[in-house]
Amino acid sequence: MQIRELGYAELEAALPEIQRSPRERGSLAMIVRRPRSGEREVLEAAELDVEHGLVGDRWALGKRRRANQLTLINSRFTALIAQSRDRWPLAGDQLYVDFDLCLEHLPPGSRLLVGVAEIEVSPEPHTGCRLFRERYGEGAHRLVNSPDGRAWQLRGINAWVVKSGRVQVGDGVRALFD
Repeated sequence: MQIRELGYAELEAALPEIQRSPRERGSLAMIVRRPRSGEREVLEAAELDVEHGLVGDRWALGKRRRANQLTLINSRFTALIAQSRDRWPLAGDQLYVDFDLCLEHLPPGSRLLVGVAEIEVSPEPHTGCRLFRERYGEGAHRLVNSPDGRAWQLRGINAWVVKSGRVQVGDGVRALFD
């Protein structure tokens, strides 16, 4: 499959589909573990742990800042920018979800149930970096860092585990509201 870089206007035109992501009950579409820098392992199931994040992920080997223990990204947006499922892991996130991650729906402090594990949204924003731009193009990088991109948290969200549990592809994702 020939991959071509999508332009900003083309990506922006696709936003309505991403904005239709489920708000009540979504699903876990992909799990990616990063054992070492630049390496990706696509998993069918994984352990999310309060102390270690995604067990076996390199986060546990590094600075271990709670604010970025896990990253989640919208699978619809990832499918758009990656153009093929085998390029999804290039984003560098661990959990790819078909779920509305917009700031209005999931402000910092919100909690999500992913399978049986519970996570909390970090106040630290997840932004597009140089590697994201190199892998998905300038249009994608501009969009995720635009006001709309930040409001919809298109680059994804940072989070941490508050209740350990095993998760697997296909598990439900839902927000826990007081």
